[in-house]
Amino acid sequence: MAGLEVLYTCVAGSITCPQDAVVCFVHWEMIKSGFRCVGSGDAPSSSDKKSELLPPDWSSNKELYSLRYKPRDGDTQMLLKAISVDSTLIFNLMNSSTQQVSDLTVNISEHVDANQLHTFDSVFKDADSLSEKVKTQLLPPQDRPTGQRSEKKSQREEEEERQRRRGEDSDPLRMPSRHPRQGMQPHWPDPMVPPFAAGGADLDPFGSRGGGGMIVDPLRSGYPRSGFDPSSGIPDILPPGAVPPGARFDPFGPVGRHRPGPDPDHMPPPGYDDMFM
Repeated sequence: MAGLEVLYTCVAGSITCPQDAVVCFVHWEMIKSGFRCVGSGDAPSSSDKKSELLPPDWSSNKELYSLRYKPRDGDTQMLLKAISVDSTLIFNLMNSSTQQVSDLTVNISEHVDANQLHTFDSVFKDADSLSEKVKTQLLPPQDRPTGQRSEKKSQREEEEERQRRRGEDSDPLRMPSRHPRQGMQPHWPDPMVPPFAAGGADLDPFGSRGGGGMIVDPLRSGYPRSGFDPSSGIPDILPPGAVPPGARFDPFGPVGRHRPGPDPDHMPPPGYDDMFM
């Protein structure tokens, strides 16, 4: 916590309640992260000046603290507000450019000893935990000044990325992929699994996925037909070769039936055309 003791000593006369101590701590975390305080209140003023110190009137309102910050090397304004609610302080940090807001709730008694406000060595409890909360919850990476991001690509990775893009852009015959990136494929539910199975027979007419299907195919009716090949011919119905190999064949009669000889009823009686009979 290098520097916090100096800051705390400078503003010790303004610290009269535990809330003040917590606000002072959060202010120092903002300073360490690359911000500088420019003033108090919501609206900018002509006297704004970047500083590591707290403005003179920073603790005038014990119910609502309002401080403005800017990056050390930038002009993006950040508005920090702390609202006292019972035994907690609710912090809100808003980026005035993007209107993005992050928040943090601090239980005052867990981190400040109200009886040791003027003794820096004893006033803060579990300071490391409070510092981690401020960094991870109140100061998200996108709002940290340049150079303060916890995760950034190495120079080697950035150079490889530039070379890859340069190679892709220099290929006049390259067409952009229409497929989503690996790991980004959308998860579509299986249309054949309930409750999406309604109308499944229309989507799978032959029942290849285990359903009943909607087309009645005598060759796939569920009865075993060992070795049946229509291209080899059907006795007394089709000669061999009448059906090309692999072609779809819809039988026009019971497969494998043996056609009997002429039925007497199928032939005219002898002398049926003799008009004198």
